[in-house]
Amino acid sequence: MKAVFEITDRYLEAGDCSALLYAPLDEALTYRQTRRYTLDFEGDEGAAADFVSKTLLDEVGQELHQGESAALQDWLFAIDYGMKPGALDLEKEAVMSYYHNLKSAPIVLSELKIEHRVYVFGESSISPDRFVSDICNPAVHTWTVIEGEK
Repeated sequence: MKAVFEITDRYLEAGDCSALLYAPLDEALTYRQTRRYTLDFEGDEGAAADFVSKTLLDEVGQELHQGESAALQDWLFAIDYGMKPGALDLEKEAVMSYYHNLKSAPIVLSELKIEHRVYVFGESSISPDRFVSDICNPAVHTWTVIEGEK
């Protein structure tokens, strides 16, 4: 079974997109970043959600969204990026190490994929490629651009 969980920061407002880029933008665009976890597992989906909540979520400062749909609304485009298979991913290694050391795991976790999602907000004809080239490193990252819901 596969389940997707997206974690958003509860109290952080959208920031200026120029902070993501090597050269500032002429347009007023903002962004928010989230973290997406895709689990391939055997067991109950509720148990997978509990595992993510207890392991990866700060319940005070973060919110958990479950499912393939976007956690945020009214965005221009989004970029999902993560480490290529075989590249050093310390967060993934830490989560998998924690899972393997559980005395009684609630699910059988066979694979974990971690991605950053950058949502870009505003009105613009700017190409997402400008962001991809500054955010993603082709030597170690994979990425996907998602057209907005506007």
